[in-house]
Amino acid sequence: MDAAATHDLPSNHPPARREPTADEKRLTFWALMIVFLLSALDQTIVSTAMPTIIQQLNGLELYAWVTTSYLLTSTVMVPIWGKLGDLYGRKLILLIGIAIFIGGSALCGLAGEFGELPVLGDGMMQLIIFRGIQGIGGGALFTTAFATIGDLFPPRERGKYAGMFGAVFGLASVVGPIVGGYFTDNGTTTIAGMEIAGWRWCFYINLPTSLIALAMIWFKMPNLGHTGGGKIDWFGGLFVVISIGALMLALTMGNESGWLHPDVLTLFAISVATGAVFIWIESKVPEPILPLALFSIRAFSTSTIASFVIAMAFMGTVIYMPLYLQLGLGFQATNSGLLLLPLMAGLIIAATLSGRLVTNTGKYKGLMLGGAVLQFIGILLMSQLGPDAQEWDVIWRLFVLGVGLGPSQSLFNMVSQSAAPMRQIGVATSTTMFLRQCGGMIGVSIFGALLLAHISDSIGKLMPGAKVDLGEMQRMALMASETGAPVPAGMQEFIAKAISDAMSYIFMGSLLIVAVAFVAILFIPVITLRGRGPGAAGAAADLSPTIAPTDAAGAKAVRRGEAV
Repeated sequence: MDAAATHDLPSNHPPARREPTADEKRLTFWALMIVFLLSALDQTIVSTAMPTIIQQLNGLELYAWVTTSYLLTSTVMVPIWGKLGDLYGRKLILLIGIAIFIGGSALCGLAGEFGELPVLGDGMMQLIIFRGIQGIGGGALFTTAFATIGDLFPPRERGKYAGMFGAVFGLASVVGPIVGGYFTDNGTTTIAGMEIAGWRWCFYINLPTSLIALAMIWFKMPNLGHTGGGKIDWFGGLFVVISIGALMLALTMGNESGWLHPDVLTLFAISVATGAVFIWIESKVPEPILPLALFSIRAFSTSTIASFVIAMAFMGTVIYMPLYLQLGLGFQATNSGLLLLPLMAGLIIAATLSGRLVTNTGKYKGLMLGGAVLQFIGILLMSQLGPDAQEWDVIWRLFVLGVGLGPSQSLFNMVSQSAAPMRQIGVATSTTMFLRQCGGMIGVSIFGALLLAHISDSIGKLMPGAKVDLGEMQRMALMASETGAPVPAGMQEFIAKAISDAMSYIFMGSLLIVAVAFVAILFIPVITLRGRGPGAAGAAADLSPTIAPTDAAGAKAVRRGEAV
């Protein structure tokens, strides 16, 4: 196991680099906060704008792909961007990622302005393609931001900064739909005689903020990462894109077309086959995108597994919460968006405090376990809501759930970074985030299937042969803010009961998954995080940033992810 864990370490140390100044660290951190916020925000900002976009671009049957295309490209590119950052430095990859993100945002804002275009098709198809381009850049921002924190700060200090990133992610997840709705309703303007629809500002708003971040990074960010070049695993990159792309398409289409549809089964088969080829390639090439030896480090493998499972419960529950609040409990669309603010507040508070506590104490496992327990309690409390629930009943329960989610936003990634060799911080970060996003997508698909199955069963008893489409139900919920009648008259109570009953199964599934996550966290070893001190400045040259062993036994303990 020791040989497997170290075969990918370089024979020579990375080139010496100048230690960043305090001013460079501060400005780089705030630039990263901006790009990370934009990347996270664009996963959710269009949700409340979709009814208007559908009306103007005429693409109801394709509406789900506006979000899916961004998630698809941003997810499949995560391991590739992480490896490129290790090979060529974070600064170059961030600049390229921001440039792609800016270009994609501008194109998204222009979708449909010039009618149908050759190859690109009509306005809705243009928007889907441009969102995919935007997602390619967004994936670079997402993973490189976390990896740069690993380069700038020693493990003990990362908790504070990673906690702030976790808080930003939670903020974006909840505020995105609110901001998108505001721009859609109030943002329509006329410039130089040309009317610009309000929903287009959901994308144009990225341009000035991204340019500010681009300038800050260009002039102030030091060169970080293992610069100096290396071999790119092109075949590994190709097969991981095909494998994960096919998996995400299958998960998306499974909810729409049925899990036994030939196209869905074919996509699953392609995903498994190309995934097997990818694993084989990674075991052979000298510079793999995903070094398999990382998984022989106990702290890395256990924290990554726990993060994957937690993400399944998090996304699988939260993604359908607005639908439940609007169609299940009868809250108006605007109020349902505001009702998610307590969840955001709890998440931000817990993520920030847990990060600072880790920085001050070096202890993290108790926070992880406590977060899982509170998440379990929060979901259990949400499952107890009835049709007569009032706003306050929802507010305090979501706050408890948010507090439970807070520690998971950054601590798992911090442990995986600390356990990995220094030259592989980028690929370790991208692997953890990549699997976390896959866990979220799988959770959304599994719970979406549960939701549809039970709603179909309920509606089938009233209207035999009726087909239930989750996309149509989500569209009805989003239209509530415009029409005031989310479902046809006379069916409100029936639909509410059907969704509430279906959500009870989702809550039960989430509780089971959180329990599994709790068990996974128990297996995460307690490792010593190096903090401030004379040796902190030399972290960049240390191949084992978690612990500095003085003998062979200590080196073996590092590879196991144990404390020395």
